[in-house]
Amino acid sequence: MSHVVIIGNGIAGITAARHIRKFSDKKITVISAETEYFFSRTALMYVFMGHMKLEHTQPYENWFWEKNRIELKQAYIDEIDFKNKTLFSTEGEEITYDQLILATGSVTNFRGWKGQELKGVQGLVSKQDLELLEENSANLTHAVIVGGGLIGVELAEMLHTRNIEVTMLVRENHFWGSVLPAEGGKLISDHIQQHGINLLFETELDEIIPDENNHVKAITTLDGKQIDCQLVGIATGVKPNISFLKKTELETEIGILVNRNLETNIPDVYAIGDCAQQREAIGNRKSVEAVWYTGRMMGETVAQTICGNPNAYNPGNWFNSAKFFDIEYQTYGWVFPKKKEGISDFYWEDKKNQRALHFQYKTDSKEFLGINAFGIRLRHEVVNAWLTEKLPIENVIQQLPKANFDKEFSKKFSKQVQKSFQQSQLQKA
Repeated sequence: MSHVVIIGNGIAGITAARHIRKFSDKKITVISAETEYFFSRTALMYVFMGHMKLEHTQPYENWFWEKNRIELKQAYIDEIDFKNKTLFSTEGEEITYDQLILATGSVTNFRGWKGQELKGVQGLVSKQDLELLEENSANLTHAVIVGGGLIGVELAEMLHTRNIEVTMLVRENHFWGSVLPAEGGKLISDHIQQHGINLLFETELDEIIPDENNHVKAITTLDGKQIDCQLVGIATGVKPNISFLKKTELETEIGILVNRNLETNIPDVYAIGDCAQQREAIGNRKSVEAVWYTGRMMGETVAQTICGNPNAYNPGNWFNSAKFFDIEYQTYGWVFPKKKEGISDFYWEDKKNQRALHFQYKTDSKEFLGINAFGIRLRHEVVNAWLTEKLPIENVIQQLPKANFDKEFSKKFSKQVQKSFQQSQLQKA
């Protein structure tokens, strides 16, 4: 019986296991050093805030694995002999495979700052990071978070719920400036500040200063500020977790290089999820994407390939979602943070209720390119269809009520957006 071994039990690895079982009778082993069972990673913040327990984040009951004949093994693999198809764990165990799927996820991207190895410096990616945060937040009065992205705002909210003062160092002149255009970035910046978080814009970390016990005492910034703190949260992005593979014959750059079938340069070895890097980026997408749904899609794709139905990975139209304290955020298609030639913007904002929509479209053809939604939940199937059909922006504006979840609210706000759009077009004429 063919043996498929999967290293990593995140959304990518477990989706692959489930779909391989759906299509075949292969022996399946999933190896993870993080947890025994797969869990919902996005729920870590709610565990810290006391809204749920870690066991509540498991999407499947414990009996699921035995019933589906998926063996779960807790081990840390630190060496792979690709020639002999053998894995070696730190405990000395040897595991052979016929097909190997690398779904090793990502780790915090430390940038080489002086003092980053000190106690009290950490990221937030894994269950172990959550446990470390519990330890590091005891008797904590002030935390500094480096970076203004999704992990950063999660950390800020988590610590804020425990009455810990939080300062965020944001490199750009508004929150998440590498992703959000100025208008939406200002909306979110204001909202975060209203929740009592100190945002320092155009500010970068220089050095982390220790106390006599090798623990964080303070940080300094590139512009000479010193901020006393007992915890430094690193939220400057993540990188593929592939350090143990760097000196092997496996081809890597940022991540593990794969083709559209998610095959590596080594036969019978595949890579999926956060650790995989497309040899050629797909459209405007990054070659490495640490996104939940793309991990799931990669898991489905590689399962088809392994089970004899080669299937090219096709992530479709870009989308993502997040939450900034009380404001839900969705993005579909492409809304570029900086002005691009040949692309026009339409931005509508309800300042009172902290809602906004930011559209981008081709200036000449009026083709709808993308939307950022703040405080307004849109229907995926509707917006995705607009993008696929390359609908003109006028039609998108007209069809807004179809996309909104809240029917009561939809009619009122849609009329406001439509009126504002008409006025903007008259001004441009």
